[in-house]
Amino acid sequence: MKLLLSPLLAAALALAGQWLNTPTTGMPKTPDGKVDLTAPAPKAADGHPDLSGVWTPNSRPLQDLSVGVANRDVPYLPWSEQLTKTRANGARGKDDPAAYCVPGMPKLIYLPYPYKIYQLPGVTVILYEGFTTFRQIFTDGRALPKDPQPSWIGYSVGKWDGDTFVVDTTGINDKTWMDNAGRPHSDALHVIERYRRRNFGTMEVTATFDDPEAYARPWTVDLSPSRLVVGQDLIEYICTENNRDVPHLLGDGR
Repeated sequence: MKLLLSPLLAAALALAGQWLNTPTTGMPKTPDGKVDLTAPAPKAADGHPDLSGVWTPNSRPLQDLSVGVANRDVPYLPWSEQLTKTRANGARGKDDPAAYCVPGMPKLIYLPYPYKIYQLPGVTVILYEGFTTFRQIFTDGRALPKDPQPSWIGYSVGKWDGDTFVVDTTGINDKTWMDNAGRPHSDALHVIERYRRRNFGTMEVTATFDDPEAYARPWTVDLSPSRLVVGQDLIEYICTENNRDVPHLLGDGR
């Protein structure tokens, strides 16, 4: 069990952890009986790599997405650059929806908590320990909604490009922050995630953000690697709002 009080949640109280010592049957083993994390990536029944499993993300970009961008070049439009600076110089984190226990994309994919992939025919489901939430990524050939009702997590469809699973997500409302540095986006944001299981224990992950109303061009963040979690599973994560105290944690105290 872990107690978290951080800029991610500001005044939120979060409790999280994992099931310990869970079975690891069916996994490749080294001669000494340990799980061989360098073994080839497993294949699903359809011949594509099987991404199923519990993974721990690279959450370093959560604080500042630019650490995963080539030359740290974020192509702001003037208003998004100014808003980022304003948030950084003011009550940073106080107005972040995560401070009120709202999950939201795209932060959800690089929160510092494990996530579990179920790769099924027609849909890939991702369970996130952070905020105890989930996503459905439909692989049944459906198109993204043309005029979606904006939501916190959006609408996702997936397809394979060789051995890379490509996820397209749109319909995210403009209330979420992209990182703890306060980078904004509009409701025109299109997120393209790419997942490639390099071997049994390692997955390469990138996210491309295409938002012509907030950024001058699409930009890509390297979120690699995600690493397989062996012998543990997800557990409930509880986040409790503390609205009365949020303004005082990082604000001016009034």
